[in-house]
Amino acid sequence: MSTRKRRSTASAIAIAAAVTTGAALLLTACGPAATAKAGSTASGTAAAPAHPSSPANPSGPASQPPSSGGTAPATTLNGTSGNGLTISDGTDYVVMNGTRVDFGTIVRDLSWNPAGTKAAFIDGSGNLVVANPDGSGQVVVARNPGGQVWSHPTWQVTPYDSQDKLPAKDNIFFADSVGGVSKLEGVAATGGTPAPITLNADFGDNVPALPQTGNTWPNAGGAQGTSVYANSGNGEVYVRDDYLRQMGSPETPGSEPAVSADGEIVFVRSVAGHDHLFELTLQSSHQAAKDLTPNATTDYNEPAWSPDGKTIAARTPSGVVTLAADGSGTPELVSSYAGLPAYRG
Repeated sequence: MSTRKRRSTASAIAIAAAVTTGAALLLTACGPAATAKAGSTASGTAAAPAHPSSPANPSGPASQPPSSGGTAPATTLNGTSGNGLTISDGTDYVVMNGTRVDFGTIVRDLSWNPAGTKAAFIDGSGNLVVANPDGSGQVVVARNPGGQVWSHPTWQVTPYDSQDKLPAKDNIFFADSVGGVSKLEGVAATGGTPAPITLNADFGDNVPALPQTGNTWPNAGGAQGTSVYANSGNGEVYVRDDYLRQMGSPETPGSEPAVSADGEIVFVRSVAGHDHLFELTLQSSHQAAKDLTPNATTDYNEPAWSPDGKTIAARTPSGVVTLAADGSGTPELVSSYAGLPAYRG
């Protein structure tokens, strides 16, 4: 039985990956005064061409913020004011709430817990770090032993399920590349030693085994911890379910997937020389993916969902754009900072 068909029955899909909580901080609109360090995100995709945050170029900055004492033009930042949108570009600074926040360390692949009260990211030493929204209170959740490239941490937070007596989940998982071979790992949000994420195929006759390596770009969301990820070997997007028992299946060709709280997937697929954004509903069987950018004249990468599921942010060579999740309208450039978009809850 397919994953999407199981979702339309009783027990919904979830995953084993991650989350943490913390105290919320409101950010002011004052900018930092120090010069940013160069860095990058380290993540990968099979279907999309290499871009500044791919493993092929793990050390080049996505963009360079203004120099010490400089003030960025307001038009480059206002698109992040009051809507929870944040942008990390591998420097010390994270664009959010109409300003640039100095985290005091390189921030790669930043993501937020569902409440928006804690950020997880990979620091300049390759460690997994959790911090408050203003960059304070940093805790090394897992220390990179060396020889590994960690990327794209994501949170999984689920409450205690009194009906099925399932414990709450509070984990973080991420992609771990060793010698160019990537796999998914997970760790408790409170800290510990990362361990490989279990990947079992859906139950049924003639169900192929899931690939255990080549997995990258994990993303979790929703009250039951649904997770998606991509495989660089076969160019497929997968869903992972560990609600009652761990199961998973391929969903569609693509890369860089993100899942919304209500079970929608947005992902990247190359069409006619450009990377387009596509959307797919997990609950529906045999549904064709919808092209959200059919008239693309540029590349759209690294999509992220707004908490209400109505807006998608994505990275382009010109900066970060937002677009309606239902495909209406056209993408709007909201920040000239080219980096990884993410939303605070």
